[in-house]
Amino acid sequence: MNIYTDDIRAAVAAMRKGGIILYPTDTVWGIGCDATNSAAVRKIFDIKRRADAKALITMVGSLAQLERTAEGIPEVAYQLIEYSEKPLTIVYDGAAPHSGIAPELLAPDGSIGIRVTAEAFSKALCIAFGKPVVSTSANISGELTPATFDDISPEIIAASDYVCTSRRDENAAARPSTVMRLWADGKFKIIRP
Repeated sequence: MNIYTDDIRAAVAAMRKGGIILYPTDTVWGIGCDATNSAAVRKIFDIKRRADAKALITMVGSLAQLERTAEGIPEVAYQLIEYSEKPLTIVYDGAAPHSGIAPELLAPDGSIGIRVTAEAFSKALCIAFGKPVVSTSANISGELTPATFDDISPEIIAASDYVCTSRRDENAAARPSTVMRLWADGKFKIIRP
């Protein structure tokens, strides 16, 4: 039995109802929802007071989920994911045709940022949910990214339909992922080191 079972079950139930969750990830605490639910994604933009043109990251728990979500995955992506020393978000050419990804998650050029998490809680959450989960830092746009759960503003906590209980007591400062744009032909650009 996974130590996170009850917490994950409650978070999944909230997302299935279109709710917003506050949860620990492989980087910082994140605000998340069902990445295929446009109304839920729009709620996150509202909570963060974020411009619609600034796309949100999507998180998956396995390479199989990645392949169902992204289109035009170059072979080098698998090596980058496997050998990256820190969490890596890759921006792909687009969402897979039948992924059901909410259009609000796509950048103006149609690209989509996806991270395959290896961290125990967020991986188990994505696998249990069975669909991609939105993962964006738990802060209002333009404000400091909270390093620990205790740094998250009461406003963000109050706006969440479910606040995960796992890993709240960790106080090691977490950092956002590296973000890389990777084209189908293998060309790349580092967006955030």
